[in-house]
Amino acid sequence: MILRPSPLPRRPRSATRLGLCTVLGLIGSVTAAYAFPDYPITADQRGTARQVAQAGVPLSELSPTAPDFHVVKRGDTLWDISRLFLRSPWRWPELWGMNLEQIRNPHLIYPGQRLVLVKSGGRARLEIDRGSSGTVRLSPSVRTETLSPEAITGIPMSLIRPFLTDAVVLDEHELASSPRIVAGREGRQLLGRGETAYVRGDLPALQNWRVFRQPRPLRDPATREILGYEATYVGTAQYQRQGDVVTREAGATEVIPATFNLTTLRQEASIGDRLIPAATGDEPTLMPHAPAPSTQGLVVSVYGDQLTAGQDQVVSINLGRQQGMEPGHVLSLLRGGETVVDRDDPLRTKLRLPDEPNGMLFVFRVFDRVSYGLILHSAGPVRSGDRVTAP
Repeated sequence: MILRPSPLPRRPRSATRLGLCTVLGLIGSVTAAYAFPDYPITADQRGTARQVAQAGVPLSELSPTAPDFHVVKRGDTLWDISRLFLRSPWRWPELWGMNLEQIRNPHLIYPGQRLVLVKSGGRARLEIDRGSSGTVRLSPSVRTETLSPEAITGIPMSLIRPFLTDAVVLDEHELASSPRIVAGREGRQLLGRGETAYVRGDLPALQNWRVFRQPRPLRDPATREILGYEATYVGTAQYQRQGDVVTREAGATEVIPATFNLTTLRQEASIGDRLIPAATGDEPTLMPHAPAPSTQGLVVSVYGDQLTAGQDQVVSINLGRQQGMEPGHVLSLLRGGETVVDRDDPLRTKLRLPDEPNGMLFVFRVFDRVSYGLILHSAGPVRSGDRVTAP
């Protein structure tokens, strides 16, 4: 059994728009009414958005450098736009609420649209320039319009896309029970793409599988407790022929392993590598939002073999589903304060300097006791043991 991450909201493939034409006499006017689908927005986000949408946000909440308008460009994300207009970019519900009347859902913001900051009565809201889109005429029927793949996302998906399927954390039971490669043809220990691998273990009838190297333990930096086992992605394999247990004469039995073909590899597969069913489903939609104010945790490790990480790299933290983590949570990164000696003190007292802000972390994958996060920006290196808190 695989330790599966929390279900992530999926991006709908299409939106249905309704148009009703009312004819008065021989000549009538057509009004296009759009019914947008109910996207996966949390109740708290929707409530905040509705409250803010009534009058916008106080001018004090705007970034000091907030522009009067912004033309959405290819490659923009909701995080970029939120950071452009707001002091705290993780406060995405305010941005969503500011344009609630015109931008019905943030998943429907496209390159080329002109966003205008409207200020009135000490408050501000964001609107789409009315001149940026013309009147749409619809016939009296139901239309299905496929959403453009160019609609902007919450964060740069290209940075985390590989980790949505490649990063996996197992518990002890799953580690012990996952199928493993036991042999290759002609006694080969290292196997390349297109070669045959013989696999033993509990194998449901699934065709597509992922191959992982022997997992390493993820330990809590404070307690040294094992939180799970992180497996290194090797490649993919296809199930070709099932294994069997054959009884020979005199009651002797022979175990025949299942046969797999190694289809794609990032590195050579080897004896002992583990197999896990391939991930299924559409790419998730991740919207930035803040966790509970009391949230505190530690960086467990940097993904890969590095000791430190920086912007656009991935780290694991000792907070998971059990601690209330959700995909899309934004956390502050804090660098631990150094220990110094007061040289003018006759007792040479040791002082611990306060922790200092070091960047922002975007949680995108959540397991029971561990989560993976993308470093959105950092002032310095991020290391195991660094603190993470609610922003």
